[in-house]
Amino acid sequence: MNDHRQVYELEHERPGKLMWKYFLPAFASMMANALYNVVDRIYIGQGVDALALSGLTVVFPLMIIIMAFGMLVGMGSAVRVSLSLGEKDFNRANHILGNAFFLSLVFGLVLMGVGFLVRDPILHIFGAGPETIQYASDYFNIILLGTPLAMTGFSMNNIIRAEGNPRIAMYSIFISAGLNIVLDPIFIFGLGMGVKGAALATVISHAVLAVWVLSHFRGRRSVTRLTLANTRPDPYIIRYIISIGFAPFAMNLASSIVWGVMNAKFIKYGGDISVAALGIVNSATMLLVISIISINMAVQPIIGFNYGAGLFCRVRETVMKAIRYAVLIATGGWLICMFLPGVIVSIFNSDSPELREAGVLGLRIYTAVLPVVGFQIIASNYFQAIGKAKLAAFLSLLRQIIVLLPLIFILPQFWGTAGVWIANPISDFVSSVISFIFFRRELARLGCDMPVDDRDRSGLTGTDTPDSNIMH
Repeated sequence: MNDHRQVYELEHERPGKLMWKYFLPAFASMMANALYNVVDRIYIGQGVDALALSGLTVVFPLMIIIMAFGMLVGMGSAVRVSLSLGEKDFNRANHILGNAFFLSLVFGLVLMGVGFLVRDPILHIFGAGPETIQYASDYFNIILLGTPLAMTGFSMNNIIRAEGNPRIAMYSIFISAGLNIVLDPIFIFGLGMGVKGAALATVISHAVLAVWVLSHFRGRRSVTRLTLANTRPDPYIIRYIISIGFAPFAMNLASSIVWGVMNAKFIKYGGDISVAALGIVNSATMLLVISIISINMAVQPIIGFNYGAGLFCRVRETVMKAIRYAVLIATGGWLICMFLPGVIVSIFNSDSPELREAGVLGLRIYTAVLPVVGFQIIASNYFQAIGKAKLAAFLSLLRQIIVLLPLIFILPQFWGTAGVWIANPISDFVSSVISFIFFRRELARLGCDMPVDDRDRSGLTGTDTPDSNIMH
């Protein structure tokens, strides 16, 4: 009965109302998840010093790599579990859950071992200097010890959402992130542990998340069941999981490479203070990007369902609303970054004039064309939602890798640290223009010029469009 009601809503409920319903839990979960890194940086920047903040920024791309493997298992298994449950194949869903748990532990242990083996050289490659290497090592050592727990908690929390329990998945992140916020000041200030305290608080929070998630799959509220027999590795199921999880894994890995290169360039041309400024800019803009990505998560099932059903007017209405909201959020963030950059920087550190100057300059340049980023993210997600994954991946990689990475190597040779900052808005603008060309062409194929509500009143449906036979 619930399935019928959800289908009815996707087909008949006003797109704006549906977006709000799906947006709130997505935004709440992502924001709570982001607080892990943001809160650590605020406490370290205010309670230790700017060099400690720089050390944490060096570790950030390495944590993205860890989370990329989490996405590989989490997203891959979540999609496969959803498909199996839709087919009423509960036995296969349970086997996928068990193999996801196995993969989480294996990847977590392997990453932990490899991380310790290559720790020092990799930290230097990602931008750790003589004054920050100790901070980065202290933080990274403890984070590595908790990698299996982090992998297990975050990967399998995706399956909770996939089996139809989004509120429980949201509460899982709330509990874990909330615990981290409480423990950070206790360990950093109360016990005087500095960056080690921040890392320990994060690992304990990850451990609680892992225990919570595993207890769910052993409890009565779970649709799928975790048993020892189902954790036996099945090569077919493992390939089954990895094949669908590879795309988000690649995107996160690309993001890590970009941030690692930026760290190295800032060390070369601006020193540790510039790396700390990058950490502040990343944390400030992360909150804006999360809001836009949450819109993506909200509209993806709406767009996908209605595109598959041939209801192209609803598709157009939904994606245009998403673009308007995303651009509005990005524009609001742009205004704040342009007029109040000093206030933003002071949230993270108020003691270093050099860091304030570098952070203000970086924030203004980095967000120079932020409003168009809102459009670009929604446009690339639109192609993902309608099943054109290759084009969606190209548009996403266009912004982070194809355009941005070469610019990061070229521009600093002429403008130093300013060149690293300038590379970002140029990449944002170029990728947005190219995305607009593809998006406009695709939208024209929908053949719907009438708003959804007017079309409904006229008695027409999305299948009346000339291109209604073009489904995928």
